[in-house]
Amino acid sequence: MLNLVSVLFLVAASACPSPAVGPSPGSSAEESHLPRLNWSTLLPLWLQPRRLGLRTKGPNFMLEDSTVQIFGGSIHYFRVPKEYWRDRLLKMKACGLNTLTTYVPWNLHEPERGKFDFSGNLDLEAFIQLAAKIGLWVILRPGPYICSEIDLGGLPSWLLQDPNMKLRTTYHGFTKAVDLYFDHLMSRVVPLQYKHGGPIIAVQVENEYGSYGKDHAYMPYIKKALEDRGIIEMLLTSDNKDGLQKGVVNGVLATINLQSQQELKALSSVLLSIQGIQPKMVMEYWTGWFDSWGGPHNILDSSEVLQTVSAIIKAGSSINLYMFHGGTNFGFINGAMHFNDYKADVTSYDYDAVLTEAGDYTAKYTKLRDLFGTFSGIPPPPPPELTLKMTYEPMRPSFYISLWDVLLYLDDPIESEIPINMENLPVNNGNGQAFGYVLYETTIFSSGILSGHVCDRGQVFLNRIFIGFLDYKTTKITIPLTQGYTTLRILVENRGRVNYGNNIDAQRKGLIGNLYLDNIPLKKFRIYSLDMTKRFFDRLDMDKWNFVPKEPTYPAFFLGALSVGIYPSDTFLKLEGWTKGVVFVNDHNLGRYWNIGPQKTLYLPGVWLDKGLNKVIIFEETMAGSVVQSTETPYLGRNQYVN
Repeated sequence: MLNLVSVLFLVAASACPSPAVGPSPGSSAEESHLPRLNWSTLLPLWLQPRRLGLRTKGPNFMLEDSTVQIFGGSIHYFRVPKEYWRDRLLKMKACGLNTLTTYVPWNLHEPERGKFDFSGNLDLEAFIQLAAKIGLWVILRPGPYICSEIDLGGLPSWLLQDPNMKLRTTYHGFTKAVDLYFDHLMSRVVPLQYKHGGPIIAVQVENEYGSYGKDHAYMPYIKKALEDRGIIEMLLTSDNKDGLQKGVVNGVLATINLQSQQELKALSSVLLSIQGIQPKMVMEYWTGWFDSWGGPHNILDSSEVLQTVSAIIKAGSSINLYMFHGGTNFGFINGAMHFNDYKADVTSYDYDAVLTEAGDYTAKYTKLRDLFGTFSGIPPPPPPELTLKMTYEPMRPSFYISLWDVLLYLDDPIESEIPINMENLPVNNGNGQAFGYVLYETTIFSSGILSGHVCDRGQVFLNRIFIGFLDYKTTKITIPLTQGYTTLRILVENRGRVNYGNNIDAQRKGLIGNLYLDNIPLKKFRIYSLDMTKRFFDRLDMDKWNFVPKEPTYPAFFLGALSVGIYPSDTFLKLEGWTKGVVFVNDHNLGRYWNIGPQKTLYLPGVWLDKGLNKVIIFEETMAGSVVQSTETPYLGRNQYVN
């Protein structure tokens, strides 16, 4: 029987290069014939010698000399408060999963060309290292395009400053930017690979390129870009069954994305026809779906999820649950779809996933935990306790300032003969504006028909009077009779750049091209960048605010204080009576609300609250309610444990 000293020796030895086969110097021939210890029975897999990494052997995945089946789940670090990463990952481990997958959002990590941010909630390395400590392998999906229902599919908006830009191609302007980004990103990723002692066992080459990609040289370029920068682990692609044929790359394992049991035929037949006998993997099994403003809340029954996941595993396939935990599109990062109609994604990325937006368990979690425990033969660890939820006293805003008065305290407007789209505004060190609103002003002298290309939602005002909208569907509006000089104002919102589809190159926001009055182009614009960042609000000292009047002028900002007790806890803000806008709590942008639904509450993490009074600012576009309430239960069409 091994004693404690022997076990400690083996643990220490496993962190070093594996010893040569045969007797060591000074050992006797008799000793060399003693039975060799099977280290895999003594040590966790991540402590064993690392020579081969994840590889394929016929229909199986192998990690070193062991056959492995990947039971994965997706969590996006940028959609979850950093303080909750550990909780969510422990819940993943307790569900019986062995692998974490995550995207890497280029647009958030390089908000300005050459200026990188991997701090706080964007600390990718800390997230991956935490997964390793919890005992999870990692499949990294670094893009550069990730889709992910995030603005422009994760590509930086400053790429669109180039009028000839061709995203996701070998166009020089795009590959030059990708190369610089990968130079920085991969310097962080390479040390975290399995063969270097880290948890990353595989890296995905781009994302779903087969569905829309037209440049045959692009995927080989991305593959080489990864390998040239030190990526030595297994490479994968990820496509739905219709895109598989066009998404394959030589030397890269193809995986499939699907949801229904009807699609399971493609799991074997299509993958087999493309790459022969190789391990099968569903890189994205969609546990639910995302929601769009004005649409229904999408729900996928837990029994159907259980049946499909069970069938996938029984077919000998590895699987990744997309999403295991969706989280939240905090700020303005949500994407959009635009096929027949433009549809912006809601703030919540609950996704009807295995864990709710706030990390609570669902019926899917309970059923899948039993399933994965059965297939792995290893009882998963006990699930962590849920984070506490709280209903706070209603908050009544006390102070107010109209948008028109805010303009007095901003930087001088940009003067331009013609409109400038959001991405080409001379702000943010020449990188344009990525998110938020832009206000265009000019002077008119007569009534007429106003027309133009507004991307994607513009509120039209004469002086301070709202007269209507311009958007993708409404491209003309009648300007009523005016007297003398009149200020025409158009407040344009970027509700989210398209993250999936053919027209991704045409996602410039604001006023695109000329604005016409009776077919005559208007001139001499004053343009305000309203990105609503912390710097934006820092200009609004308390002496700039007034008490809320009986009849506020809109759009406007409202200021109030949320009172929190000794133990700040998660809650959901409920904005009944409010119409459309954005909520900021203690400088955190919680995201957009809109009374058209389906989302009726905004998730407020308790870790972003302080004991005592908490500053709440609401930007309301149309009509404010009297109070902001909170609730322990979100309104998204489902409740905890019910699905």
